[in-house]
Amino acid sequence: MAGDAQGSDGSADFAYGRDDGGTLQLTLAIFADDADLRAELREDALATGFRVTRVDGLDALFGDMARGLADIVLVDCPVVEAGAMAGLAELDMRAARIGMGLIVSTSIVSLDTVFGCLDQSSPQILVAPSRADRMLALGRALALQPGRVRELSEADRAVLMRLSDQVSEIGARLEALKAASEAGDGAASGRDGSAAGDRDDVRTAEAPSAFRFASAPPLDRIERGGAVPALPPARLVRAAIRQRQARGRFLPAELFADPAWDMLLDLTAAQGEGTRVSVTSLCIASGVPVTTALRWIALMTEMGLLRREVDLDDRRRAFILLSDKAIEGMARYFAAVGKERAPVL
Repeated sequence: MAGDAQGSDGSADFAYGRDDGGTLQLTLAIFADDADLRAELREDALATGFRVTRVDGLDALFGDMARGLADIVLVDCPVVEAGAMAGLAELDMRAARIGMGLIVSTSIVSLDTVFGCLDQSSPQILVAPSRADRMLALGRALALQPGRVRELSEADRAVLMRLSDQVSEIGARLEALKAASEAGDGAASGRDGSAAGDRDDVRTAEAPSAFRFASAPPLDRIERGGAVPALPPARLVRAAIRQRQARGRFLPAELFADPAWDMLLDLTAAQGEGTRVSVTSLCIASGVPVTTALRWIALMTEMGLLRREVDLDDRRRAFILLSDKAIEGMARYFAAVGKERAPVL
């Protein structure tokens, strides 16, 4: 776009644009094949505080990536073919090299492929995202740019992740209420009091547990010592998973949303079985929307609890495994629970 600062290699020089008030703004480039979606993304980006420098289709991105992009690049790629795979991998390497933020939305069918292509730049990956999910991703990209916020502790990041999940849930419920209202559904109008009750539930959901989580010890102060016990047999871990899943048959499932723990249990069982877990399978095991699960996977990877392993038989895919630190923590947990003879839930 004319007037954008360019680096020597054609990339954006990260000179912030200025709004009418003289405030520095991050720049954003949008690439999507759906014209209506491009317009919606541009509207949301401007509302979030970005200066949008480029809006185009995927062919423009993958066909001429030497052109200047932006501080943040937002890509919608629901179907990933051979050309798109190469383009995403190149974009990922470029983002990692120059410190460019990257947000990629895709479909559940293409998740494993997209995840396999993006292994350098720590991108945000969204799966069939709602408008609220995209707005949340834009806000996180804005906050996480270098120099924008102080370095967060592990506990701080976990609390923010839970609050992000709550914001996403609020957005999803509000979108559902809006759709019901537009369809003439009387429940959305609150005439019987149900809609108002839903809004109260949304406003208070999980807030206490989110803030209790802030008191959890950092990884470097978690209780350790002595010989590391062996992990329990996989069948016992699977039994614990079945116990947790059974709660949703008798009580509202949203009361028990704990994606980090559910994923750790699933990976612990897989470790004992000698199997590897794809990112799609792990998201399903989390029991929460895929985009939410991906945020937790990214956080736990940053915390050193999870690690990524490329599928040597198909380099388009990658698996998620427990780190040695996580294996030790889970082994000590199950050993402690066994001594107390308490149910594993």
